[in-house]
Amino acid sequence: MTPLMVRSTAGRYVTASKEDVLRALAALLAQELPKGSLLDSPGATRRFIMDAYGARDSEVFCMITMDTRHRLIRVHELFYGTIDGASVHPREVVKTALQENASAVIFFHNHPSGVCDPSQADELITARLKGALALVDIRVLDHMIVGGGKIASFAERGLI
Repeated sequence: MTPLMVRSTAGRYVTASKEDVLRALAALLAQELPKGSLLDSPGATRRFIMDAYGARDSEVFCMITMDTRHRLIRVHELFYGTIDGASVHPREVVKTALQENASAVIFFHNHPSGVCDPSQADELITARLKGALALVDIRVLDHMIVGGGKIASFAERGLI
């Protein structure tokens, strides 16, 4: 099997890492969800999140911005972390949502540990983000966590 090559910052081609391949896959899958796509199906949203982020080695915190009819505006990879966490900054989340003129958002991130249960930190940051976005009339519809081939939904668990 021929290794996949990517261009490095120095302009040379190097063998792609697993993370490079997964990042490229996420970008391709985001293109599969054209602007204006309806995200009224939890199944479609789950499939996208699982396919694009389920196998990541490090944590990535993302936000899907949507218009008033819950049509996709854009998928944003906002914060990158390590194998066990990512720092999330509410100011940057609000700024991005306002720049996109979003009416609603869905947050999601992966747990590289494979455990998709929300941590206390996950619950706290979700509450902070929900409160911050409520001040500017943007609804948080869900926060999903992917890990171990499963997805946990805050909305389904009554945490939103």
